[in-house]
Amino acid sequence: MKKLIVATSNPGKLKEMQKYLKGLDWDLQLKPKTLEVEETGTTFAENACIKASQVAKALGEWAIADDSGLAVDALNGSPGLYSARYGTTDTERIERLLRELGNNNQRQARFICAVAIARPDGSIALQAEGICCGEILTAPQGTEGFGYDPIFYVPQYQQTFAQMPSDLKQKISHRGQAFEALLPQLSQL
Repeated sequence: MKKLIVATSNPGKLKEMQKYLKGLDWDLQLKPKTLEVEETGTTFAENACIKASQVAKALGEWAIADDSGLAVDALNGSPGLYSARYGTTDTERIERLLRELGNNNQRQARFICAVAIARPDGSIALQAEGICCGEILTAPQGTEGFGYDPIFYVPQYQQTFAQMPSDLKQKISHRGQAFEALLPQLSQL
């Protein structure tokens, strides 16, 4: 089994990636907490590549990273790259987004996820991106998930991410789509 370092110190992210990569011959492990990587990219793909590359190079191991966020059309793509820093808690982030969107009827949005895998020398071996389109509700609905899930509504399923069963969300989400695109390539490495 080959080792694959997940470029995060978050055990929840590790667990999530393990679900997507289940059945493949990779042993996923968290990066050391002391290894910090500054996200200086201007796109989700750039940030995913930066994280994967720097962690791989620092440890001399294969590494995987993702970067994701919510882009709201009426807010010119915000919060975008700053989705996680739009507030200090999920509640603050949701409240800020709803306040900035106000009564605007243009509520189209999309979740975007970029995934990158780097070789032990830091060069990028694989990249993939997934996008899930939806709308922003005026108030949260549902109790599952995290982040913006309670206000991100997917018309096709008539549910927010926070209302969906986890297996459905895993399949249709931006992250699910990115990993779906990555899997055939990853099995070839």
